[in-house]
Amino acid sequence: MAGIPFLNKSTVQFPDPNQALDEPDGLLAAGGDLTVEWLLTAYSFGIFPWFNSDDEPIYWWSPKTRGVLEPGQMRITRSLRKRIRNAPFRITADENFDKVIECCANAPRNDQSGTWITQRMQSAYLELFQQGVAHSIEVWLDDKLVGGLYGIALGRMFFGESMFSHSPDASKVAFYHLQQHLLAEHYSLIDCQMMNPHLETLGVHPMARTEFLARLRTNRDKPTKIGHWTWRPAATASADNER
Repeated sequence: MAGIPFLNKSTVQFPDPNQALDEPDGLLAAGGDLTVEWLLTAYSFGIFPWFNSDDEPIYWWSPKTRGVLEPGQMRITRSLRKRIRNAPFRITADENFDKVIECCANAPRNDQSGTWITQRMQSAYLELFQQGVAHSIEVWLDDKLVGGLYGIALGRMFFGESMFSHSPDASKVAFYHLQQHLLAEHYSLIDCQMMNPHLETLGVHPMARTEFLARLRTNRDKPTKIGHWTWRPAATASADNER
């Protein structure tokens, strides 16, 4: 794509994220690779990959406005609170990462015929999971996986990638348990990448790129907990953030 640098695979190096094009959506560069080193470097500087086909170059993005949520600040409706309390869901973490990412890849998207979670992307994030820095939350109903999400934890921040739901509110339940777990583990921020109406209903709010990058500079000094999560069930939803 014209107007952006093309990255050489041999050197893990990105342009300054502040140089990203505001249109479309913070496009920063193309090329590079999806190895563990490339991906961890990207996320630590507020950059993520997003492309539509394994036949095209990797595109890297840093949006002017990020969607973020502080753990524990999720907006919980009365109906969702009842679902969290009463639905016979079983919640796990890091129990079936490969199935979660597969379900996210196959989930239908509004105004989108395909998926950006290509086979190449799935393999790359599975490697991050095996390295102990990518994680999944699973929601089970009658021993069937009906919802979940996955992302990357670096320092004291979690970088969400995608979620899916095969049962009413299952992805919201996964998100609730994620942010409660992160709260208990003293994480400071959940990055949801770009704002959309669905995330806004959950309490996700916009943050300017400049502020987000400043938070990342501090976060890079924090140690990353490596390894699969030891799961403790989240407390039942309170009415504190009820809408």
